[in-house]
Amino acid sequence: MRVLLSAVLVCLSSFGVWAQEVDRKDPYQMIVTVADQSFERLRQDQAQIENDPNHLKVIVEEELLPYVNYRYSALKLLGSEVKKNSREDVLAFIEAFKDYMVASYAQVLTQYSQQKVQFGAPPTLTDSERITGVKVTILDAPNPNIQLEFKLRKEKSGDWAAFDIIAEGVSLLSSKQSEWLGEVRRQGLPAVTEELARQAKLPVKKVEK
Repeated sequence: MRVLLSAVLVCLSSFGVWAQEVDRKDPYQMIVTVADQSFERLRQDQAQIENDPNHLKVIVEEELLPYVNYRYSALKLLGSEVKKNSREDVLAFIEAFKDYMVASYAQVLTQYSQQKVQFGAPPTLTDSERITGVKVTILDAPNPNIQLEFKLRKEKSGDWAAFDIIAEGVSLLSSKQSEWLGEVRRQGLPAVTEELARQAKLPVKKVEK
């Protein structure tokens, strides 16, 4: 599972901007363009990352977050629990979810070893469609290839943003929903928010290769 998550997050790091403006009106071209740019950022910053693994948090914030609708993901994860909690508690959870996501992605990116990405065919979209997927294959020889699908949502502005990843047929958002909703019901949303915030502050640890 850790190897799979590593590949997923290596691919997630593809959502970034390094040298040129990214066209967010086309979800497929957005991913293809920022993939090249983000991998270049990781390569160029390797010395700084070796010196200070926490720099990966900066890369995630700068290269990933602009292209991820973490608010939508957090609300979708909470589902009906949103209406059972105060607006203040939900907003606090969204912020903690964002920080936890940044820290988690940064930690797994310590395993980055310049894996290659192969994109599937562009999706055929109508003007009315608001949800789509872009299929990606992680080439990680001599390990088996890993099949992923980025799920994206069209926002009111017409821009697209990622909100979930299907990894080998399993939704990561649904997996986290199953894990966290039980804790929300047992401990309450503020307690879960506090735990996510605590984990988000943990330093990134270098992985020995």
